Amino acid sequence: MIPIDLAGKAAVVTGGGRGIGRAVALELARAGADVLVTARTAGQLEETAGLIEDLGRRALILAGDASLPETAEKAVKTAAGNIGGPHLLVNNAGMEIVKSLLDSSPEDFDLIMNVNVKSMMLFTRAAGKYMIENGGGKIVNMASTGGFIAGPNQSLYHASKAACAHFTKAMAIEWARYKINVNAVAPGWVDTELISFITGNEDAFKKYIKGVPMRRVADPREVAFAVAFLCSDLASYMTGSVVVVDGGLMIP
Repeated sequence: MIPIDLAGKAAVVTGGGRGIGRAVALELARAGADVLVTARTAGQLEETAGLIEDLGRRALILAGDASLPETAEKAVKTAAGNIGGPHLLVNNAGMEIVKSLLDSSPEDFDLIMNVNVKSMMLFTRAAGKYMIENGGGKIVNMASTGGFIAGPNQSLYHASKAACAHFTKAMAIEWARYKINVNAVAPGWVDTELISFITGNEDAFKKYIKGVPMRRVADPREVAFAVAFLCSDLASYMTGSVVVVDGGLMIP
C-alpha cells in the first residue's frame, strides 16, 4: 500500500477546533504536515495544537472569524512566516441552521452564507495567491450530501453547501493552469455536534439511520482520510471532484 506522505508540507485548516476540522488537522499531521488551525474559540484550538504537537509536528493557532478578510490574510501570512506554505488548505469552517424558511430571517441567511461560503472564498483567495506564486498546491473544501439531496428545515444550509460544491468546480477550472488542485469532500451523517439535533433524539436517529445502507454515522476521522488523500500526490490528477463519504446515503 502506498502511504500518504505530506512531509515538508504546511497546511491551513479552518474550523479546526473540534469535530471534522480537528480530525483533518490531526490526519494531515500524521501524514507529516505542519498545521495552522483557525476557529473562533482559542481554547479548542489550543487542544488541537497540543494533539498535533504530540504527533511530532509543528502547530500554530489563530483565533478569529473565518468570514473576515483579515483573518484569512493573517492565517496565510502567519503560516508562510513560521511553517512555510500554505501548500495545503482545507476550508472546513461551517455551521448549520435548522429552521423552516418562514422561521428564517435575512440575518440567518447572511450568517450561514458568511460562515459556509464567504470564508471559503476568502481563504481560497488568500492561500491561492501564495500557491500561484510558489508553484501550486492543494485545496479541499468541505461540502455535504446536503448540497445534492434536500430536506425540510435546512434550505439555508443546503443552499450554502450546493454553493460550496459548485465553487469547487469553478475554481478547479480557473486554477488548473497554476498546478492547484481544488477538490471537495461531501460527508453524510458524521458523529459531531453539528448533527446533535438528530443523534440526541433516539426516535429521529432511528428514522434517519434507516436511510444509510451501512446503518451508522461516520467517525470524523473517516472523513479526514478522504481529505488527506486529496491533499496528497496520490490525487495529483484529481481536480473539481466532490468525493462523497456517506455510508451509501446517496445511492439511488
